[in-house]
Formats: sequence, structure tokens, C-alpha cells
Amino acid sequence: MAGPHQQYHAISKPVTANFPFFKKINLYTLLPILFLCTFSYLFGSWRNTIVSIPCDPSKPTTTVTKEGKSLDFATHHSAGDLDVTLTSEVRTYPSCTVNLSEYTPCEDPKRSFKFSRHQLIYEERHCPEKGELLKCRIPAPYGYRNPFTWPASRDYAWYNNVPHKHLTVEKAVQNWIRFEGDRFRFPGGGTMFPNGADAYIDDIGRLIDLKDGSIRTAIDTGCGVASWGAYLLSRNVLTMSFAPRDNHEAQVQFALERGVPALIGIMASKRLPYPSRAFDMAHCSRCLIPWADFGGQYLIEVDRVLRPGGYWILSGPPINWKTHWKGWDRTEDDLNDEQNKIETVANSLCWKKLVEKDDIAIWQKPINHLNCKVNRKITQNPPFCPAHDPDKAWYTNMETCLTNLPEVSTNQDVAGGELPKWPERLNAVPPRISRGTLEGITAETFQKDTALWNRRVSYYKAVNNQLEKPGRYRNILDMNAYLGGFAAALINDPLWVMNVVPVQASANTLGVIYERGLIGTYQDWCEAMSTYPRTYDFIHADSVFSLYDGRCEMEDILLEMDRILRPEGNVIFRDDVDLLVKIKKITDRLNWDSRIVDHEDGPHQREKLLFAVKSYWTAPADHQKESTTS
Repeated sequence: MAGPHQQYHAISKPVTANFPFFKKINLYTLLPILFLCTFSYLFGSWRNTIVSIPCDPSKPTTTVTKEGKSLDFATHHSAGDLDVTLTSEVRTYPSCTVNLSEYTPCEDPKRSFKFSRHQLIYEERHCPEKGELLKCRIPAPYGYRNPFTWPASRDYAWYNNVPHKHLTVEKAVQNWIRFEGDRFRFPGGGTMFPNGADAYIDDIGRLIDLKDGSIRTAIDTGCGVASWGAYLLSRNVLTMSFAPRDNHEAQVQFALERGVPALIGIMASKRLPYPSRAFDMAHCSRCLIPWADFGGQYLIEVDRVLRPGGYWILSGPPINWKTHWKGWDRTEDDLNDEQNKIETVANSLCWKKLVEKDDIAIWQKPINHLNCKVNRKITQNPPFCPAHDPDKAWYTNMETCLTNLPEVSTNQDVAGGELPKWPERLNAVPPRISRGTLEGITAETFQKDTALWNRRVSYYKAVNNQLEKPGRYRNILDMNAYLGGFAAALINDPLWVMNVVPVQASANTLGVIYERGLIGTYQDWCEAMSTYPRTYDFIHADSVFSLYDGRCEMEDILLEMDRILRPEGNVIFRDDVDLLVKIKKITDRLNWDSRIVDHEDGPHQREKLLFAVKSYWTAPADHQKESTTS
């Protein structure tokens, strides 16, 4: 994606007419029909046009004339074909001012300061009210360029894309990031691994097995520029990195520009937006989270999202305080007291401390709670939570009670079911489905969904051949992921997918997605996503607008999509044709190029596809200095 901008044009397939069949027909009727058919054939020959339509959608083809020129078919369903009246009058969407080029609506610093500092509540999500929603398009900074392709993007990002040098000064000795000419370079260092994330991960790998496929999903709390997650990708470990939008300017934005999964987030008063038993490994490297404070609720929350048998890794204060206490500018007693408190909370969760070696300590969560319940009959601190939904995690308060694991029969049983190792777990029936915990979703449902998305993605690639090109897309968003079939069908491509399960969905399937070894988050699409502008290269929106029809304004969802989509990024909408026509009216006014395309099963399906491309545009040159300082 580095270098010149490569334009992609959405296309639609032509649809053959379906003439009615008459059992009785006379000569006077037949003659006009024959004349029209002959005229159409001769006219088509005169136009000298040959159209190639793929019979097998898994084999991409192009549509060309005899002269070799590409055809750009008009949309099959245009706004004029149907009598469609939008609920609101058609408007235009001007550019927002350049000082909003990094606007994050639900983590807006100006709004955040209105909220309590207690437990850092002010850094949580606080979204604008309906009357405060912007009706303009967020500009990219002047000089914005397509990011480097992976894996080069792990090590480099264009300065103009994220024009902030603050971290290059503040974290210079820790090797986080360096400024070199027109770009940033990421040496892979971190606060507790100045020699690089690769060497640090090797140190962890000598303490627990990172190679046998048992560890696939990880979470990095307070991730910095996400070097830990970036270097774990080469070991087939997929990491959800998060950090707040705070004084460490643009750290999550740098992570996303590198092509590494990340979200804006913080451990404060609300649960993390992930289901229970999601991650095989959790990590904190000097993340400055007060683990033992507030009744130990932050470690309790890690316990909720950690899989049975999963690992928690801690490096930095207070680990190895006897060596580092002077450099940390803290007293020996203070650090010793902090470590003792952490050990106490971990023990109360029935975690086992596996090892503490040099700057790294590792605990392991039990595979079930049989012994834990016996051993905690006396202390019961924290108590086990009463019956509740451990997967509910959208604006849900954290609790100081221990989340119950699913019941087991013996001490050797893994609560909730044992997972196959990666990559087998991707297509194995997830335990949440095989055990019948999701009503109406069976093993057969899962297998059919997997096959369906393999076929659909093949069709997508036939229509948009850019999907076939390694490196064209890196950061992908699936706005309504269901069982993760879309992401699974792309698993062999050099990209990652953020799988979103809307909180309004009929079934909470995000736990299934994690059991497959994929990652994702909860989201209400009537609100903004916790990410920076220009996060994603590609957005997939399957039935999103059917789901939100009547819940919130279509234009607000589309403006949010425009905010988080990169210039020249692509979108595939899949929905009822009437909704797609309305969507197209708005995306035309967002200056997107788009075409409505037939369903993969043919033209007689009401569900259609809208392929769209966001145009390349930036803030004007005379605002370059302003954008680099705002």
C-alpha cells in the first residue's frame, strides 16, 4: 500500500432479463418478439462487446471488450428504479475542520474532563448525545499516504499519517519509536524490553510453550505502540492490544498504522468489551494498572476474560524490585508491599504462580473450580458471583466477585470444554456450540456457516480482484460477524479481522469467535467505535442496516464508517436491496464510488451487495502545520 495510490473501481454484474412464458402464442405475437430479439443481437454485435461472467465465482475474471478496455457497468438497482423516499431530506456532508483529523467521539478529551477522576472513569467511553453528533467528514492530514504493506508496516509508518513526535522524545531510551526523515521506525523496544520485543518474547517462551498451538489469543493491557502484539504474530498468536487515549499521545493510533490489532480502552470501572474465557494469555509490561486496588477488581476482570488454564504475565513494577527499586524512584517497602498484595489477590483467585525469573512473573488460572470451591469455603474472599451472564460486557460494571467457571465432573476436566490446538481450533465446532449453550445454533449450523462464507468470500474476490492481492488490505472490520465465518475464510491472507458482535444481535456469539482463535469486540453501531480515524482498509457490513433499521439514523452509521475507513478503503454492504439503494444515496454524498451487485446466488435474490470505495482526499496544504500540532 506504500507508494502511488492505486484506484479500485466497484463494479456490478449485468443481469439477464427474465421474460414470461406463455403457453399459447399466435403468429402476430411471435413476429414482434423475433424482431426485437434480432435487433438486440445485431445492436450488441455492432457495439462489439463481449462480456465474461464467471460461472465459478472462486475463479476471478475480468470484464473486457474486444478492444481490451475494461467495462464499468452501471448499477443494476439505481435510486431511480424504486420509489424510495428517505425519512430525512438529502444533505451534503462537508469536510470537518482539520483540528478534528484525529477525532474519537467517545474518547474526546474535551468531553472526558467533565467526568470523575475516580478510578479513571473520565478515560472510559463517554459518547456524544444525538444533538452533538457531527454531520461532516473527518479529513486525513495533508500528505497522508497509504501505509506500508505488512510486514514492513510492523517497523515503519509515514510521519504525515500520524504527525506526532512526542513519544520519540519521551520513550527514546526505551526504543519504542524513532523519527527518521519522512517516517517513523519502530525498533520493537518497550519499557521492560529495551532490547526488543522479539528477545523478550523468547524469554517468555522459555518459561511457557508459545509454539505448540495451545496459546492463540492474547490480550495486552496498556500496550504502548503494541510491539508485543506485533512480534507475537510471527508465532501465530493473535493479540488484542489496548491503551487509553491519554498523555502517551497516539499510542493506539501508531499500533493501527503498523497493522497491529488494537482498540482504545482502559481498565477503570467497566468490564472490558470481551466475553468470558476469551484469551489464552494476558500480559502487562509496566502498564501501571493498580492490580491490588479496589478489592482486586482489575485482576478479577482479567480472571473473567482468561481461559481456564490461561496465563497472566507481569513484568515491571513490582517484579524484581530488589534490582530496580532505585531506578523506579520508589522505596523497597512500598514495592514489597505492592507485590505481596498482588500475590494475595492472585491466590484468592486460585491462580498458581508458575515462575518468577528476572523481570518476568507468570501465574496460571486453574482449568476448573472444583478444588477452588473446596479450598475457599473458609475465606470466600472474593466471593463467587451470583448467577449472572459472564459474557455481558457492554457498559457493564466490574465486580469484586469471582466469575464461576462452567461445571465439570472431575479435576481433569477443562471447564467449558477443551479447545483443539491452533490451527485445528479454527474449524472445529466450538465448545459453546457443541455443548448447546447458544440457543438455536448447532454443530450443523456452524459447519454450514463455515462453508457459506468460504463460498461468499470466493465471490467477493471474483468481483473485487484487489482481495486477491496480498498486502492490499491489512486491517479489516466485520461489523456483524456472527460466528466469524468471514474472518475464517480469509485466514490464509496476510491480514487480521476485528470481529464485532453488535450488542443488539439476537445471539451473543463473540465467545464462539474467540474459541475459534479469532478476536473481536462488542459494539453498538448507534455509537462510535473506540478507535482512531482511518483505522481500517476494508469494512464488511453484513445485514448491519437491517439490524439497526429504526434504532438510529443510517447517515450516522455511515459517517462513522467514513471516519474509521482509510482513504481508498473499500466496503462491502450486504443487505436488502431497498436498504442498499438508500445507503447508496448517502455514500454518493460522502464522495464514495459504489455499485450494487447481484447476490452470489443470482439476480432473483432480494439481498444484494453494494461494493464501495472511499475517495482519496486530505486536509488542504495550507493546514499542514495546524494538523501537525493539533
